[in-house]
Amino acid sequence: MASSSLKLSLILLCTIFFFSTTYALNISSSTTDTSSLDTKISAIKNFCHGTPHPDACFNSLKLSISINISPKIIDYLLQTLQFAISEAGKLTNLFLSSNIVEKQRGTIQDCIELHQITLSSLQGSVSKIRESDSRKLADARAYLSAALTNKITCLEGLDSASGSLKPTLVNSLIATYMHVSNSLSILSRPNPSPSPKKATNKNRRLLGLFPKWLSRKDRRILQTSAEEYDPTDVLTVAADGTGNFSTITDAINFAPTNSYDRIIIYVKEGVYEENVEIPTGKTNIVLVGDGSNLTVITGNRSVGDNWTTFRSATLAVSGDGFLARDLTVENSAGPEKHQAVALRVNADLTAMYKCSFNGFQDTLYVHSFRQFYRECDIYGTIDYIFGNAAVVIQASNILSRLPLPGQFTVITAQSRDTPDEDTGISIQNCSILATDDLFSNFSSVKSYLGRPWRVYSRTVILESYIDDFIDQTGWTEWSGDQGLDTLYYGEYNNYGPGSDTTNRVTWPGYHVMEYDDAYNFTVSEFITGEEWLDSTTFPYDDGI
Repeated sequence: MASSSLKLSLILLCTIFFFSTTYALNISSSTTDTSSLDTKISAIKNFCHGTPHPDACFNSLKLSISINISPKIIDYLLQTLQFAISEAGKLTNLFLSSNIVEKQRGTIQDCIELHQITLSSLQGSVSKIRESDSRKLADARAYLSAALTNKITCLEGLDSASGSLKPTLVNSLIATYMHVSNSLSILSRPNPSPSPKKATNKNRRLLGLFPKWLSRKDRRILQTSAEEYDPTDVLTVAADGTGNFSTITDAINFAPTNSYDRIIIYVKEGVYEENVEIPTGKTNIVLVGDGSNLTVITGNRSVGDNWTTFRSATLAVSGDGFLARDLTVENSAGPEKHQAVALRVNADLTAMYKCSFNGFQDTLYVHSFRQFYRECDIYGTIDYIFGNAAVVIQASNILSRLPLPGQFTVITAQSRDTPDEDTGISIQNCSILATDDLFSNFSSVKSYLGRPWRVYSRTVILESYIDDFIDQTGWTEWSGDQGLDTLYYGEYNNYGPGSDTTNRVTWPGYHVMEYDDAYNFTVSEFITGEEWLDSTTFPYDDGI
Protein backbone atom coordinates (compact mmCIF):
# COMPACT_ATOMS: atom_id res chain seq x y z
CA MET A 1 0.00 0.00 0.00
CA ALA A 2 2.79 2.37 0.93
CA SER A 3 4.60 1.37 -2.26
CA SER A 4 1.53 2.16 -4.39
CA SER A 5 1.10 5.52 -2.66
CA LEU A 6 4.75 6.39 -3.31
CA LYS A 7 4.43 5.53 -7.01
CA LEU A 8 1.32 7.67 -7.30
CA SER A 9 3.08 10.60 -5.65
CA LEU A 10 6.05 10.30 -8.00
CA ILE A 11 3.78 10.21 -11.06
CA LEU A 12 1.91 13.27 -9.81
CA LEU A 13 5.14 15.18 -9.20
CA CYS A 14 6.50 14.29 -12.66
CA THR A 15 3.25 15.39 -14.29
CA ILE A 16 3.27 18.71 -12.47
CA PHE A 17 6.92 19.23 -13.39
CA PHE A 18 6.29 18.40 -17.06
CA PHE A 19 3.36 20.78 -17.47
CA SER A 20 5.08 23.49 -15.46
CA THR A 21 8.17 23.23 -17.63
CA THR A 22 6.15 23.14 -20.86
CA TYR A 23 4.13 26.16 -19.79
CA ALA A 24 7.29 28.05 -18.89
CA LEU A 25 8.87 27.19 -22.24
CA ASN A 26 5.74 28.29 -24.11
CA ILE A 27 5.66 31.56 -22.20
CA SER A 28 9.35 32.08 -23.01
CA SER A 29 8.82 31.24 -26.69
CA SER A 30 5.77 33.50 -26.88
CA THR A 31 7.73 36.32 -25.29
CA THR A 32 10.57 35.80 -27.79
CA ASP A 33 8.15 35.75 -30.76
CA THR A 34 6.42 38.88 -29.54
CA SER A 35 9.74 40.62 -29.08
CA SER A 36 10.85 39.58 -32.57
CA LEU A 37 7.57 40.78 -34.07
CA ASP A 38 7.84 44.11 -32.29
CA THR A 39 11.39 44.49 -33.54
CA LYS A 40 10.34 43.86 -37.15
CA ILE A 41 7.40 46.24 -36.92
CA SER A 42 9.62 48.91 -35.41
CA ALA A 43 12.25 48.41 -38.13
CA ILE A 44 9.68 48.79 -40.91
CA LYS A 45 8.16 51.88 -39.33
CA ASN A 46 11.60 53.44 -38.98
CA PHE A 47 12.38 52.56 -42.60
CA CYS A 48 9.10 54.07 -43.83
CA HIS A 49 9.51 57.22 -41.77
CA GLY A 50 11.84 58.62 -44.42
CA THR A 51 9.37 58.14 -47.30
CA PRO A 52 6.83 60.72 -48.52
CA HIS A 53 3.88 58.55 -47.41
CA PRO A 54 4.87 56.50 -44.30
CA ASP A 55 1.46 54.87 -43.71
CA ALA A 56 1.21 53.66 -47.30
CA CYS A 57 4.79 52.41 -47.06
CA PHE A 58 4.03 50.42 -43.90
CA ASN A 59 0.90 48.90 -45.45
CA SER A 60 2.90 47.69 -48.44
CA LEU A 61 5.74 46.25 -46.32
CA LYS A 62 3.91 44.73 -43.35
CA LEU A 63 3.49 41.52 -45.34
CA SER A 64 7.24 41.05 -44.99
CA ILE A 65 6.69 40.27 -41.29
CA SER A 66 4.76 37.11 -42.09
CA ILE A 67 6.71 35.99 -45.16
CA ASN A 68 10.06 36.70 -43.51
CA ILE A 69 11.58 39.00 -46.12
CA SER A 70 15.10 39.93 -45.12
CA PRO A 71 15.34 43.56 -44.01
CA LYS A 72 17.34 44.87 -46.99
CA ILE A 73 16.59 48.04 -48.88
CA ILE A 74 16.47 46.18 -52.20
CA ASP A 75 13.86 43.76 -50.86
CA TYR A 76 11.75 46.54 -49.40
CA LEU A 77 12.02 48.46 -52.67
CA LEU A 78 10.93 45.52 -54.81
CA GLN A 79 8.03 44.73 -52.52
CA THR A 80 6.87 48.36 -52.56
CA LEU A 81 7.05 48.34 -56.36
CA GLN A 82 5.11 45.09 -56.63
CA PHE A 83 2.44 46.57 -54.37
CA ALA A 84 2.31 49.66 -56.62
CA ILE A 85 1.91 47.45 -59.69
CA SER A 86 -0.91 45.52 -58.04
CA GLU A 87 -2.76 48.69 -57.05
CA ALA A 88 -2.17 50.34 -60.43
CA GLY A 89 -3.61 47.31 -62.18
CA LYS A 90 -6.90 47.85 -60.38
CA LEU A 91 -7.22 51.34 -61.86
CA THR A 92 -7.56 50.15 -65.45
CA ASN A 93 -11.19 49.06 -65.17
CA LEU A 94 -12.01 52.09 -63.05
CA PHE A 95 -10.89 54.40 -65.86
CA LEU A 96 -13.12 52.55 -68.33
CA SER A 97 -16.20 52.44 -66.10
CA SER A 98 -16.04 55.83 -64.41
CA ASN A 99 -18.50 57.57 -66.80
CA ILE A 100 -16.52 60.79 -66.60
CA VAL A 101 -18.07 63.74 -68.40
CA GLU A 102 -15.25 65.55 -70.19
CA LYS A 103 -15.11 69.31 -70.39
CA GLN A 104 -11.91 69.07 -72.42
CA ARG A 105 -11.58 66.62 -75.28
CA GLY A 106 -9.11 63.85 -74.57
CA THR A 107 -9.30 63.79 -70.76
CA ILE A 108 -10.02 60.08 -70.30
CA GLN A 109 -7.97 59.09 -73.34
CA ASP A 110 -5.00 60.92 -71.80
CA CYS A 111 -5.46 59.13 -68.48
CA ILE A 112 -5.82 55.67 -70.04
CA GLU A 113 -2.78 56.07 -72.30
CA LEU A 114 -0.62 57.47 -69.52
CA HIS A 115 -1.78 54.74 -67.16
CA GLN A 116 -0.65 52.05 -69.61
CA ILE A 117 2.74 53.76 -69.87
CA THR A 118 2.92 53.82 -66.07
CA LEU A 119 2.24 50.08 -65.83
CA SER A 120 5.03 49.45 -68.34
CA SER A 121 7.35 51.80 -66.44
CA LEU A 122 6.72 50.05 -63.13
CA GLN A 123 7.42 46.63 -64.64
CA GLY A 124 10.51 48.02 -66.33
CA SER A 125 11.73 49.44 -63.02
CA VAL A 126 11.46 46.03 -61.36
CA SER A 127 13.49 44.46 -64.18
CA LYS A 128 16.21 47.12 -64.02
CA ILE A 129 16.53 46.87 -60.23
CA ARG A 130 16.78 43.08 -60.34
CA GLU A 131 19.72 43.30 -62.74
CA SER A 132 21.84 44.42 -59.77
CA ASP A 133 23.69 46.89 -61.99
CA SER A 134 24.02 50.36 -60.49
CA ARG A 135 24.03 51.85 -64.00
CA LYS A 136 20.51 50.53 -64.55
CA LEU A 137 19.18 52.36 -61.50
CA ALA A 138 19.17 55.59 -63.53
CA ASP A 139 16.73 53.90 -65.91
CA ALA A 140 14.49 52.88 -63.02
CA ARG A 141 14.52 56.41 -61.61
CA ALA A 142 13.61 57.81 -65.03
CA TYR A 143 10.70 55.36 -65.31
CA LEU A 144 9.33 56.14 -61.85
CA SER A 145 9.72 59.89 -62.34
CA ALA A 146 7.72 59.57 -65.56
CA ALA A 147 5.03 57.58 -63.76
CA LEU A 148 4.57 60.37 -61.23
CA THR A 149 4.36 62.89 -64.06
CA ASN A 150 1.64 60.78 -65.69
CA LYS A 151 -0.42 60.99 -62.50
CA ILE A 152 -0.19 64.78 -62.40
CA THR A 153 -1.18 65.09 -66.07
CA CYS A 154 -4.20 62.85 -65.59
CA LEU A 155 -5.33 64.76 -62.51
CA GLU A 156 -4.99 68.07 -64.36
CA GLY A 157 -7.40 66.84 -67.02
CA LEU A 158 -9.83 65.40 -64.49
CA ASP A 159 -9.92 68.70 -62.61
CA SER A 160 -12.38 70.19 -65.11
CA ALA A 161 -14.35 66.95 -65.64
CA SER A 162 -17.45 65.77 -63.79
CA GLY A 163 -19.30 62.55 -62.98
CA SER A 164 -20.58 60.63 -59.97
CA LEU A 165 -17.53 58.34 -59.87
CA LYS A 166 -14.99 61.13 -60.31
CA PRO A 167 -14.18 61.38 -56.56
CA THR A 168 -13.63 57.60 -56.38
CA LEU A 169 -11.36 57.68 -59.41
CA VAL A 170 -9.34 60.65 -58.15
CA ASN A 171 -8.92 59.21 -54.65
CA SER A 172 -7.87 55.81 -56.05
CA LEU A 173 -5.40 57.48 -58.38
CA ILE A 174 -3.81 59.49 -55.58
CA ALA A 175 -3.66 56.48 -53.22
CA THR A 176 -2.07 54.24 -55.86
CA TYR A 177 0.64 56.72 -56.74
CA MET A 178 1.65 57.10 -53.11
CA HIS A 179 3.33 53.71 -53.54
CA VAL A 180 5.06 54.90 -56.72
CA SER A 181 6.34 57.98 -54.90
CA ASN A 182 7.57 55.83 -52.02
CA SER A 183 9.35 53.49 -54.44
CA LEU A 184 11.19 56.39 -56.05
CA SER A 185 12.09 57.78 -52.62
CA ILE A 186 13.58 54.43 -51.56
CA LEU A 187 15.42 54.09 -54.87
CA SER A 188 16.88 57.58 -54.46
CA ARG A 189 18.52 56.83 -51.11
CA PRO A 190 22.32 56.99 -51.12
CA ASN A 191 23.88 54.25 -53.22
CA PRO A 192 26.98 52.59 -51.76
CA SER A 193 28.35 52.05 -55.26
CA PRO A 194 31.13 54.49 -56.19
CA SER A 195 30.16 57.38 -58.44
CA PRO A 196 31.75 57.51 -61.90
CA LYS A 197 34.73 59.79 -62.22
CA LYS A 198 33.81 63.20 -63.53
CA ALA A 199 35.25 64.36 -66.81
CA THR A 200 37.45 67.40 -66.59
CA ASN A 201 36.97 68.59 -70.18
CA LYS A 202 34.08 68.99 -72.55
CA ASN A 203 34.08 66.27 -75.20
CA ARG A 204 32.17 66.87 -78.38
CA ARG A 205 30.66 63.83 -80.06
CA LEU A 206 30.27 64.47 -83.76
CA LEU A 207 28.34 62.93 -86.59
CA GLY A 208 30.09 59.86 -87.90
CA LEU A 209 30.39 57.88 -84.64
CA PHE A 210 28.11 55.08 -85.76
CA PRO A 211 27.30 51.97 -83.71
CA LYS A 212 28.12 48.66 -85.37
CA TRP A 213 24.46 47.65 -85.61
CA LEU A 214 23.49 50.68 -87.73
CA SER A 215 23.40 49.62 -91.38
CA ARG A 216 25.35 51.43 -94.08
CA LYS A 217 22.06 52.54 -95.61
CA ASP A 218 20.81 53.98 -92.32
CA ARG A 219 24.13 55.71 -91.73
CA ARG A 220 23.88 57.39 -95.12
CA ILE A 221 20.30 58.49 -94.53
CA LEU A 222 21.02 59.99 -91.12
CA GLN A 223 24.32 61.64 -92.03
CA THR A 224 23.97 63.03 -95.52
CA SER A 225 22.33 66.27 -96.54
CA ALA A 226 18.74 66.42 -97.72
CA GLU A 227 19.81 66.66 -101.39
CA GLU A 228 21.61 63.29 -101.17
CA TYR A 229 18.78 61.17 -99.77
CA ASP A 230 17.76 58.18 -101.82
CA PRO A 231 14.00 57.91 -101.20
CA THR A 232 13.94 54.30 -102.43
CA ASP A 233 15.86 53.26 -99.31
CA VAL A 234 13.17 54.34 -96.87
CA LEU A 235 9.48 54.89 -96.31
CA THR A 236 8.76 58.14 -98.12
CA VAL A 237 6.03 60.66 -97.38
CA ALA A 238 5.23 63.24 -100.03
CA ALA A 239 2.38 65.73 -99.96
CA ASP A 240 2.39 65.80 -103.77
CA GLY A 241 1.75 62.06 -104.03
CA THR A 242 5.22 61.06 -105.28
CA GLY A 243 6.08 58.98 -102.20
CA ASN A 244 4.88 55.76 -100.60
CA PHE A 245 2.45 57.78 -98.48
CA SER A 246 0.80 61.17 -98.69
CA THR A 247 0.52 61.65 -94.91
CA ILE A 248 2.94 61.08 -92.06
CA THR A 249 0.21 59.33 -90.07
CA ASP A 250 -0.17 56.68 -92.79
CA ALA A 251 3.58 56.02 -92.71
CA ILE A 252 3.54 55.71 -88.91
CA ASN A 253 0.62 53.28 -89.05
CA PHE A 254 2.45 51.19 -91.67
CA ALA A 255 5.69 51.02 -89.66
CA PRO A 256 6.28 47.80 -87.68
CA THR A 257 5.35 47.70 -84.02
CA ASN A 258 7.92 47.34 -81.22
CA SER A 259 10.84 47.53 -83.62
CA TYR A 260 14.38 47.15 -82.32
CA ASP A 261 15.73 48.64 -85.56
CA ARG A 262 15.50 52.23 -86.71
CA ILE A 263 12.49 52.81 -88.94
CA ILE A 264 13.45 55.68 -91.24
CA ILE A 265 10.62 57.81 -92.62
CA TYR A 266 11.71 60.46 -95.12
CA VAL A 267 9.26 63.36 -95.19
CA LYS A 268 9.73 65.32 -98.40
CA GLU A 269 9.44 69.06 -98.73
CA GLY A 270 5.90 70.27 -98.16
CA VAL A 271 3.34 71.39 -95.61
CA TYR A 272 1.59 68.54 -93.79
CA GLU A 273 -1.62 69.65 -92.08
CA GLU A 274 -2.16 66.80 -89.63
CA ASN A 275 -1.92 65.92 -85.97
CA VAL A 276 0.61 63.11 -85.85
CA GLU A 277 0.65 60.65 -82.96
CA ILE A 278 3.44 58.12 -82.45
CA PRO A 279 2.04 55.65 -79.89
CA THR A 280 4.05 53.63 -77.39
CA GLY A 281 4.22 50.59 -79.66
CA LYS A 282 5.89 52.50 -82.49
CA THR A 283 9.46 52.45 -81.19
CA ASN A 284 12.63 53.72 -82.89
CA ILE A 285 10.84 55.85 -85.47
CA VAL A 286 13.07 58.38 -87.27
CA LEU A 287 11.52 61.33 -89.12
CA VAL A 288 13.91 62.97 -91.61
CA GLY A 289 12.85 66.12 -93.44
CA ASP A 290 14.31 68.19 -96.25
CA GLY A 291 15.14 71.05 -93.90
CA SER A 292 13.41 72.98 -91.17
CA ASN A 293 12.36 75.64 -93.68
CA LEU A 294 11.03 73.08 -96.17
CA THR A 295 9.32 70.20 -94.32
CA VAL A 296 6.57 71.54 -92.06
CA ILE A 297 4.06 69.65 -89.88
CA THR A 298 1.27 71.98 -88.76
CA GLY A 299 -1.84 71.77 -86.59
CA ASN A 300 -4.09 74.13 -84.63
CA ARG A 301 -5.53 72.28 -81.64
CA SER A 302 -5.66 74.30 -78.42
CA VAL A 303 -7.09 74.53 -74.94
CA GLY A 304 -9.12 77.45 -76.28
CA ASP A 305 -10.94 74.94 -78.48
CA ASN A 306 -11.49 72.56 -75.53
CA TRP A 307 -8.61 70.15 -76.06
CA THR A 308 -6.47 69.14 -73.11
CA THR A 309 -2.97 70.62 -73.24
CA PHE A 310 -1.61 67.07 -73.58
CA ARG A 311 -3.87 66.28 -76.56
CA SER A 312 -3.34 69.63 -78.31
CA ALA A 313 0.07 68.65 -79.71
CA THR A 314 0.64 68.79 -83.46
CA LEU A 315 3.25 66.02 -83.10
CA ALA A 316 2.83 63.75 -80.08
CA VAL A 317 5.56 61.20 -79.36
CA SER A 318 5.03 58.29 -76.95
CA GLY A 319 7.24 55.71 -78.69
CA ASP A 320 10.71 55.27 -77.16
CA GLY A 321 13.82 55.91 -79.23
CA PHE A 322 12.21 58.56 -81.46
CA LEU A 323 14.53 60.75 -83.54
CA ALA A 324 13.82 63.70 -85.82
CA ARG A 325 15.91 66.02 -87.92
CA ASP A 326 15.55 68.78 -90.50
CA LEU A 327 11.88 69.61 -90.09
CA THR A 328 9.50 72.10 -88.46
CA VAL A 329 6.62 71.34 -86.12
CA GLU A 330 4.20 74.18 -85.47
CA ASN A 331 0.93 74.95 -83.76
CA SER A 332 -0.81 77.76 -85.60
CA ALA A 333 -3.66 78.27 -83.10
CA GLY A 334 -2.36 81.70 -82.11
CA PRO A 335 -1.80 83.38 -78.74
CA GLU A 336 -5.48 84.06 -78.08
CA LYS A 337 -6.15 80.28 -77.93
CA HIS A 338 -3.95 79.91 -74.83
CA GLN A 339 -2.11 76.56 -74.45
CA ALA A 340 -1.40 75.08 -77.87
CA VAL A 341 1.44 72.56 -78.11
CA ALA A 342 3.58 72.07 -81.22
CA LEU A 343 5.63 69.06 -80.01
CA ARG A 344 4.91 66.84 -77.03
CA VAL A 345 7.35 64.09 -76.06
CA ASN A 346 6.59 61.54 -73.35
CA ALA A 347 8.99 58.86 -74.57
CA ASP A 348 12.41 57.76 -73.37
CA LEU A 349 15.75 58.29 -75.13
CA THR A 350 14.50 60.73 -77.77
CA ALA A 351 16.55 63.27 -79.71
CA MET A 352 15.88 66.11 -82.17
CA TYR A 353 18.47 67.72 -84.45
CA LYS A 354 18.17 70.83 -86.62
CA CYS A 355 14.44 71.12 -86.06
CA SER A 356 12.21 74.14 -85.48
CA PHE A 357 9.29 74.26 -83.02
CA ASN A 358 6.92 77.17 -83.52
CA GLY A 359 4.05 78.28 -81.31
CA PHE A 360 3.01 80.78 -78.70
CA GLN A 361 1.96 79.46 -75.27
CA ASP A 362 3.26 75.95 -74.42
CA THR A 363 5.16 75.31 -77.67
CA LEU A 364 7.47 72.48 -76.56
CA TYR A 365 6.02 70.02 -74.04
CA VAL A 366 8.98 68.05 -72.68
CA HIS A 367 6.57 65.89 -70.72
CA SER A 368 8.64 63.03 -69.27
CA PHE A 369 11.57 60.60 -69.58
CA ARG A 370 14.99 61.55 -71.07
CA GLN A 371 15.26 63.89 -74.05
CA PHE A 372 17.90 65.76 -76.07
CA TYR A 373 17.68 68.70 -78.50
CA ARG A 374 20.54 70.00 -80.61
CA GLU A 375 20.77 73.00 -82.97
CA CYS A 376 17.03 73.61 -82.89
CA ASP A 377 14.98 76.82 -83.00
CA ILE A 378 12.26 77.12 -80.35
CA TYR A 379 9.71 79.96 -80.58
CA GLY A 380 7.02 80.98 -78.09
CA THR A 381 5.58 83.49 -75.66
CA ILE A 382 4.54 81.96 -72.32
CA ASP A 383 5.90 78.75 -70.72
CA TYR A 384 7.02 77.64 -74.16
CA ILE A 385 9.46 75.03 -72.87
CA PHE A 386 7.60 73.17 -70.15
CA GLY A 387 7.05 69.76 -68.56
CA ASN A 388 8.88 67.30 -66.33
CA ALA A 389 11.34 65.44 -68.51
CA ALA A 390 15.05 65.23 -67.85
CA VAL A 391 16.03 67.26 -70.90
CA VAL A 392 19.19 68.87 -72.24
CA ILE A 393 18.88 71.52 -74.96
CA GLN A 394 22.22 72.34 -76.61
CA ALA A 395 23.45 74.85 -79.19
CA SER A 396 19.92 75.98 -79.97
CA ASN A 397 18.17 79.31 -80.51
CA ILE A 398 15.46 80.03 -77.96
CA LEU A 399 13.35 82.93 -79.22
CA SER A 400 10.69 84.76 -77.23
CA ARG A 401 7.90 86.29 -79.31
CA LEU A 402 5.73 89.35 -78.71
CA PRO A 403 2.79 88.28 -76.50
CA LEU A 404 -0.73 89.68 -76.33
CA PRO A 405 -1.13 93.16 -74.80
CA GLY A 406 -0.75 93.04 -71.02
CA GLN A 407 1.12 89.73 -71.04
CA PHE A 408 4.75 89.00 -70.20
CA THR A 409 6.97 86.34 -71.77
CA VAL A 410 8.54 83.46 -69.87
CA ILE A 411 10.61 80.72 -71.43
CA THR A 412 10.44 77.74 -69.05
CA ALA A 413 7.86 76.26 -66.70
CA GLN A 414 9.36 73.12 -65.22
CA SER A 415 7.01 70.88 -63.19
CA ARG A 416 9.08 68.66 -60.92
CA ASP A 417 6.72 67.73 -58.08
CA THR A 418 8.92 65.83 -55.59
CA PRO A 419 12.59 66.13 -54.61
CA ASP A 420 13.30 62.53 -55.66
CA GLU A 421 12.47 62.99 -59.35
CA ASP A 422 15.53 62.98 -61.64
CA THR A 423 14.03 65.65 -63.88
CA GLY A 424 14.62 69.21 -64.96
CA ILE A 425 15.44 71.47 -67.90
CA SER A 426 19.10 72.08 -68.76
CA ILE A 427 19.80 74.74 -71.38
CA GLN A 428 23.46 74.66 -72.45
CA ASN A 429 25.42 76.70 -74.98
CA CYS A 430 22.24 78.22 -76.39
CA SER A 431 21.27 81.71 -77.55
CA ILE A 432 18.33 83.25 -75.68
CA LEU A 433 16.94 85.91 -77.97
CA ALA A 434 13.87 88.01 -78.76
CA THR A 435 12.16 88.11 -82.13
CA ASP A 436 12.30 91.49 -83.86
CA ASP A 437 8.78 92.53 -82.83
CA LEU A 438 9.44 91.73 -79.16
CA PHE A 439 12.88 93.31 -79.16
CA SER A 440 11.47 96.60 -80.43
CA ASN A 441 8.94 96.54 -77.56
CA PHE A 442 10.95 94.94 -74.76
CA SER A 443 10.99 98.12 -72.67
CA SER A 444 7.22 97.69 -72.18
CA VAL A 445 7.08 93.86 -72.06
CA LYS A 446 8.64 91.95 -69.18
CA SER A 447 10.50 88.77 -70.16
CA TYR A 448 11.85 86.03 -67.90
CA LEU A 449 13.90 82.84 -68.05
CA GLY A 450 11.38 80.74 -66.15
CA ARG A 451 8.81 80.27 -63.40
CA PRO A 452 8.00 77.30 -61.14
CA TRP A 453 5.01 75.31 -62.38
CA ARG A 454 5.47 72.88 -59.45
CA VAL A 455 7.13 73.34 -56.08
CA TYR A 456 10.35 71.44 -56.89
CA SER A 457 10.77 73.06 -60.31
CA ARG A 458 14.34 72.71 -61.61
CA THR A 459 15.90 74.66 -64.50
CA VAL A 460 19.49 75.65 -65.24
CA ILE A 461 21.07 77.89 -67.87
CA LEU A 462 24.67 76.94 -68.67
CA GLU A 463 27.26 78.66 -70.89
CA SER A 464 24.57 80.45 -72.90
CA TYR A 465 24.17 83.86 -74.50
CA ILE A 466 21.37 85.89 -72.88
CA ASP A 467 20.25 89.05 -74.65
CA ASP A 468 19.15 92.14 -72.72
CA PHE A 469 15.40 91.74 -73.27
CA ILE A 470 15.44 89.44 -70.21
CA ASP A 471 14.47 91.31 -67.04
CA GLN A 472 17.32 91.87 -64.58
CA THR A 473 15.58 89.69 -61.99
CA GLY A 474 15.83 86.79 -64.43
CA TRP A 475 13.00 84.68 -63.01
CA THR A 476 9.42 85.21 -61.89
CA GLU A 477 6.84 83.64 -59.56
CA TRP A 478 4.07 81.27 -60.58
CA SER A 479 1.67 82.01 -57.73
CA GLY A 480 2.85 84.00 -54.74
CA ASP A 481 5.71 82.27 -52.96
CA GLN A 482 4.92 78.80 -54.37
CA GLY A 483 8.13 76.80 -54.54
CA LEU A 484 10.51 79.69 -54.01
CA ASP A 485 12.38 77.87 -51.24
CA THR A 486 12.16 74.37 -52.76
CA LEU A 487 12.83 75.00 -56.46
CA TYR A 488 16.32 74.85 -58.00
CA TYR A 489 17.12 77.56 -60.54
CA GLY A 490 20.73 78.01 -61.54
CA GLU A 491 22.95 79.96 -63.91
CA TYR A 492 26.52 79.08 -64.82
CA ASN A 493 29.09 80.93 -66.91
CA ASN A 494 26.60 82.68 -69.17
CA TYR A 495 27.42 85.77 -71.22
CA GLY A 496 25.70 88.60 -73.06
CA PRO A 497 23.95 91.78 -71.89
CA GLY A 498 21.20 89.88 -70.07
CA SER A 499 23.49 87.48 -68.19
CA ASP A 500 24.50 89.71 -65.26
CA THR A 501 23.31 88.01 -62.05
CA THR A 502 23.82 91.03 -59.77
CA ASN A 503 20.12 91.91 -59.63
CA ARG A 504 18.70 88.41 -59.94
CA VAL A 505 15.97 87.14 -57.59
CA THR A 506 17.07 86.41 -54.04
CA TRP A 507 14.94 83.30 -53.51
CA PRO A 508 16.46 80.50 -51.41
CA GLY A 509 16.18 78.20 -54.44
CA TYR A 510 18.13 80.41 -56.85
CA HIS A 511 21.84 79.72 -57.34
CA VAL A 512 24.80 81.18 -59.16
CA MET A 513 26.36 77.80 -59.82
CA GLU A 514 29.86 76.43 -59.38
CA TYR A 515 31.44 73.93 -61.77
CA ASP A 516 30.51 70.83 -59.77
CA ASP A 517 26.87 71.90 -59.56
CA ALA A 518 26.70 72.68 -63.27
CA TYR A 519 28.32 69.36 -64.20
CA ASN A 520 25.36 67.50 -62.70
CA PHE A 521 23.18 68.90 -65.51
CA THR A 522 25.33 67.82 -68.45
CA VAL A 523 24.49 65.20 -71.07
CA SER A 524 26.64 62.54 -69.43
CA GLU A 525 25.32 63.06 -65.90
CA PHE A 526 21.76 64.31 -66.29
CA ILE A 527 20.38 62.12 -69.10
CA THR A 528 23.04 59.34 -69.19
CA GLY A 529 23.65 60.51 -72.75
CA GLU A 530 26.92 58.68 -73.28
CA GLU A 531 24.99 55.41 -73.10
CA TRP A 532 22.56 56.16 -75.94
CA LEU A 533 23.24 59.35 -77.88
CA ASP A 534 26.08 57.89 -79.97
CA SER A 535 23.55 55.61 -81.66
CA THR A 536 21.60 58.65 -82.90
CA THR A 537 24.63 59.98 -84.84
CA PHE A 538 23.66 63.49 -83.68
CA PRO A 539 26.47 65.66 -82.27
CA TYR A 540 26.50 66.50 -78.58
CA ASP A 541 28.73 67.90 -75.85
CA ASP A 542 28.95 65.49 -72.92
CA GLY A 543 30.45 67.89 -70.36
CA ILE A 544 31.03 71.58 -69.71
